[in-house]
Amino acid sequence: MKMPQKKYLLCIDQSTSGTKAVLFGRKAELIARANAEHKQYYPRPGWVEHDPEEIFNNTLRVIAKVIKQAFIEKENIACLSLTNQRETVLAWDKNTGKPLTNAVVWQCMRGEQQCNKLKAAGHEPLIRQKTGLLIDPYFSASGLSWILKSSDDIKRKIRKGEVLAGTIDSWLIWKLTRGKIHATDYTNACRTLLFDIHTLEWDEKICNLFNIPVSILPKPKPSDELFGYTNAEGLFDKEIPISGVLGDSHGALFGQRCYQTGLSKVTYGTGSSVMMNIGNKAKEAPAGLVTSIGYGLKSQMAYVFEGNIHSTGATIKWLTDSLHLISNAAESEKLASSVNTTNGVYFIPAFAGLGAPYWDNHARATISGITGGTTKAHIVRAGLESIAYQVKELLDLMASKAGISIREIRVDGGPTRNNFLMQFQADMLNTPITISHIEEASSLGAALAGGLGIGLWSSMTAIEKLYKAKDTIKPVMDEKSRKILYSGWKQAVKQLLK
Repeated sequence: MKMPQKKYLLCIDQSTSGTKAVLFGRKAELIARANAEHKQYYPRPGWVEHDPEEIFNNTLRVIAKVIKQAFIEKENIACLSLTNQRETVLAWDKNTGKPLTNAVVWQCMRGEQQCNKLKAAGHEPLIRQKTGLLIDPYFSASGLSWILKSSDDIKRKIRKGEVLAGTIDSWLIWKLTRGKIHATDYTNACRTLLFDIHTLEWDEKICNLFNIPVSILPKPKPSDELFGYTNAEGLFDKEIPISGVLGDSHGALFGQRCYQTGLSKVTYGTGSSVMMNIGNKAKEAPAGLVTSIGYGLKSQMAYVFEGNIHSTGATIKWLTDSLHLISNAAESEKLASSVNTTNGVYFIPAFAGLGAPYWDNHARATISGITGGTTKAHIVRAGLESIAYQVKELLDLMASKAGISIREIRVDGGPTRNNFLMQFQADMLNTPITISHIEEASSLGAALAGGLGIGLWSSMTAIEKLYKAKDTIKPVMDEKSRKILYSGWKQAVKQLLK
């Protein structure tokens, strides 16, 4: 289905903190974007929830807002694509369309006890082999399991076949198609802890371990599949296709055109996703990291090693909002650059535990090496440096396991505007850093997959030709300094984990 007369691609980017509508042109250029934040709910210590109805209503709001803001004719929009924070999960009544509870967010720890029991029972090797993941409440399965057993009414609805469940993409697809389509894509499915990344199907044995009926889960599809049609509750005069569905980190990988084995990307957000393309066959990841589907198209599969860092942008936000050492994120660059070193200060931002490669949910943030001469500039610089150290840890592990020499890292996200951070990152990796010309790499990736799905582009080669880099940062630090600094970081982490 070719639509050469259509000028624009619209992507919904549903993140941990809000929902964006991002509009692109046919040359992958950003036209406009609109944002709406949603509320964070913390019903108990360690629990995090979102209101799915609020997220859907915000989706409609930002669609209307971006169309108005861009001054475009809405009939010129070729398709609607979706990218989302992946592991957040919910269940809803398929008759009424009402969520059974709030969505359980990827940061939520309520599934920890169940995960620990499954690990103690020896199930992790099987689950890791099939899903590529570790048993952890970070992934969707334990959160969904908790929802399904949280009340007698929900258990009764399950027995009567009245329950559907899935990640946020499947909820939005179901709502946008008015309950006609219950589907997800391979990249979102592979982060649930329930999906066999080799057969590309829900694994019934693993679902049974979590007491989750396979029948309630969405149908997994390639990202460039036609998922259905929507008029977005009347915002469009005619229905437009939904195509191009990717989890946010995978969207960034695709948007950064990391289509060749060995190409890696880092998305700097609240946390960070680090991915390395390892080719069209799944491989066992290094200890502490996971294997995921990088992207799955109708014509091509790519697998990745992936590691997730809990706190990168969140570190800068904490320095701003909680400690008030800086008034805004941009100020961190200037303050960090005002001193030559941290004077031995190391900041480990384990606010919600340490993610890959340690997976220690009970670790807590620490600042070490403080002396009477330590200033706020040293602490802010240590905060920024902590981001680069965490990324280096993961990429070094990936390259070693895959037997790949890292040639280039493609990066995106708000913190890439921080020149100090980008230079320090290049120095720590001793590798050039290519900064995306567009911060909305996840949205762009989903939109590009959608364009492929509706025939706007004929091949991935055509998409690669549209790639642009904003800047390339080359390393300048000498090897001795690099080793000394990184050794100090490793020692600080070791002390924390004692």
